[in-house]
Amino acid sequence: MDLAQFYPKGLFSGKTVFVTGGGSGINLGVAKGYAALGARVAICGRSQEKLDGAAKEIAALGGGKVLGKAADVRKPEELVAAFNTTRDELGPIDILICGAAGNFLVPAERLSPNGFKTVIDIDLLGSFNASRLAFDQLAQQKGAIIFITAGMGHMPYGYQVHVGAAKAGIDRMMTNLALEWGKHGIRVNSIMPGPIANTEGMRRLAHSDRLRDLSRAIPMGRMGTVEDIAQAAIFLTSPMASYITGVVLSVDGGSGLAGSAGFNGGAEAFLAAQAEGGPRP
Repeated sequence: MDLAQFYPKGLFSGKTVFVTGGGSGINLGVAKGYAALGARVAICGRSQEKLDGAAKEIAALGGGKVLGKAADVRKPEELVAAFNTTRDELGPIDILICGAAGNFLVPAERLSPNGFKTVIDIDLLGSFNASRLAFDQLAQQKGAIIFITAGMGHMPYGYQVHVGAAKAGIDRMMTNLALEWGKHGIRVNSIMPGPIANTEGMRRLAHSDRLRDLSRAIPMGRMGTVEDIAQAAIFLTSPMASYITGVVLSVDGGSGLAGSAGFNGGAEAFLAAQAEGGPRP
């Protein structure tokens, strides 16, 4: 979708957007959305090679300057270096997108303490690290933060106890930061995507037949796209949303209204096939 059909092409000209986990998937799609509307974009992740490829894709959209800087959100010193480089090369951060995440399907009784901790560290602690360490730049710019969360934080999903705990923590943290940082001119919100086509999470869950069944169960009749999430982020960080803070925006086509049964069935089939050593269902 050409976002310039709906928004001024220079809507984010002169603005700097930093996206954690920006090398792939939803986060890369969000980064591209901002670049298409003129923003300078910085992305971080653990693989510099992946970031370099993603940066080329973003730069091809003709927005502002693009920076890919390797940083693990679990390591404050790496984030500080990435934020400082961003400030020096692109300008102070106006918008922070916290999207770095880890996920895998596992029954709770087989989840190791280290596995639980890993997801908490990447998702929850990583989101806090990024927000806290970008605070000075965001306060200077009266900026905005978006957390990319998930339905697991609001209702139980099978084999996702680690993710549910992390995402619930992020959304509670979001409301606290919105409450405390409003006086600094910083708005803080979350976006909760539903099933998004062509992402690693959906590829792991099921083959095309099961995905078609899942699509039929979504009230809007289709899977979401990374562009759907980008559009939500653009709205929430634009002047049109200047009085919106402390909100979890569900962008799921209504899939959350029907509960998690569809996801749970796909997850069970995936785990059963994995245990048997056969192909995914």
